Amino acid sequence: MYDVNSMKAEEFISDKEIRDTLAYANENKNNAELIDQVLTKARLGKGLSHREAILLLDCQIEEKNQEIFELAAEIKRNFYGNRIVMFAPLYLSNYCINGCTYCPYHAQNKTITRKKLTLEEVEKETIALMDMGHKRLALELGEDPVNNPLEYMLDCIKTIYSIKHKNGEIRRVNVNIAATTVEDYRKLHEAEIGTYILFQETYNKETYEKLHPTGPKHNYAWHTEAHDRAMQGGIEDVGLGVLFGLEGYRYEFTGLLMHAEHLEAVYNVGPHTISVPRIKNADDIDASAFSDGISDDIFAKITACIRLAVPYTGIIISTRENQKVRERLLKLGVSQISGGSKTSVGGYAEPEPEDQKSEQFDVSDTRTLDEVVNWLMGLGYIPSFCTSCYKEGRTGDRFMTLLKNGQIQNCCHSNALMTLKEYTEDYASPETKAIGVKLISEQVPTIPSLKVRAIVEENLAAIENGKRYFRF
Repeated sequence: MYDVNSMKAEEFISDKEIRDTLAYANENKNNAELIDQVLTKARLGKGLSHREAILLLDCQIEEKNQEIFELAAEIKRNFYGNRIVMFAPLYLSNYCINGCTYCPYHAQNKTITRKKLTLEEVEKETIALMDMGHKRLALELGEDPVNNPLEYMLDCIKTIYSIKHKNGEIRRVNVNIAATTVEDYRKLHEAEIGTYILFQETYNKETYEKLHPTGPKHNYAWHTEAHDRAMQGGIEDVGLGVLFGLEGYRYEFTGLLMHAEHLEAVYNVGPHTISVPRIKNADDIDASAFSDGISDDIFAKITACIRLAVPYTGIIISTRENQKVRERLLKLGVSQISGGSKTSVGGYAEPEPEDQKSEQFDVSDTRTLDEVVNWLMGLGYIPSFCTSCYKEGRTGDRFMTLLKNGQIQNCCHSNALMTLKEYTEDYASPETKAIGVKLISEQVPTIPSLKVRAIVEENLAAIENGKRYFRF
């Protein structure tokens, strides 16, 4: 039985409801009148139900599809302006006891090099990331209670936050770890993490159990209900995601939106972020062995429809995707990207030796952070290193309220410009700095409030004179 308010995974992610929804969308994919009704609702910027969104995803009318793409771009601008949030992943350990068939960290893989960073190495990697210009990290590690206990993660977080290097510091640490208990989530909250991120991988229970034959991750309900436990533990910002390619994309898309609806219904706070990774080759993993891979065109439409369905969420695309795909999706809803990323355990302070590779997946966009920042500005975006909402307590329902009513623009645009100024002063190449200075000078006059504009101008001058971390 489908129940969006249920705390049971198989009720808020109902297989029957998904299949009924897919049948409904297939029957109406050429129903212009119904599709127009959904588009009219989408224009309000209040979101769509999973059933409405899959109808747009399945739409076969070309001119309506063009409307979908144009509207996604418009809604993204309305909520996020031209800002793109920057981050980097930091892999702490690839020890894992699970048997996930799509991940090279699976316990049976005997060819991958197993690594775990010491706290001293965590410090070195963090400094290397600071020297690139990063302010926001996403911590990753495999599930292994012996090698990767929660205490290890907590020590890593404490270490990262404690480091002050030149003008650099990590201001927000997001965490991607396996499903755990309410008490453990409470400890992560007390450690002042930003967003707790956990990908579902696939919402199809039967497929899920086949792809996770061994280990704690085999338990579908325990995994799927993890975000509920995280929010019960005090974590206000959670991130969702599926790994497209493991199951039919229509099923995954519908399940993903049902999960977002559940969080919104129960906690009045939907997902802070939604990630859209596709399965990629890796050590011991051949992506072509999975038959549900999706084309770039389908990928683009999925992203656009997520933006229409969940207009407030931050949509993340990683370096799994190449520059061309990332550029396309930026226009359709993506608001956060990684830059200069490594998917190995460490690898920022010193490159990994060829005979000690530990990557989780092949990186398609191998550009440096500076190259990515330069590229974004050339496209007219403002690369943002801002973490101010987190630092000012604008999280959970407070953040969502400000975002949904448009007030977040009053601080985010200015904060983005000030953090970009920090980047141009401390880390940018001469070419990138010149582009950044020009972009900032063009953007400051667009700040609507004269009072805010004056403060920003004053702060930008102070940053140029060596002061750091101004925020609204």
